[in-house]
Amino acid sequence: MEKITKCEFNIDTCCVEIKFVDGSMLAIDCNAVEDVYDIWSCERSELDWLIYNNPLEYAYHVLNGSVRDYLKGNHEHRLMD
Repeated sequence: MEKITKCEFNIDTCCVEIKFVDGSMLAIDCNAVEDVYDIWSCERSELDWLIYNNPLEYAYHVLNGSVRDYLKGNHEHRLMD
């Protein structure tokens, strides 16, 4: 991702908004992403964590089509038994 000035989750629109140096903006509709990938409730919690804590990484996975790969991986923030 090139020359991003700001990336944050907008709870009012349920979108991750990316602002670029040239003034352009990209909004990723999180509900649409869940519909496309047919997300289960346990997977939704993983994506929710990512949206709130690291929206730039969320945007990276969505734009690169690697959401499914992210959901299959191990995550440091998972609670231990």
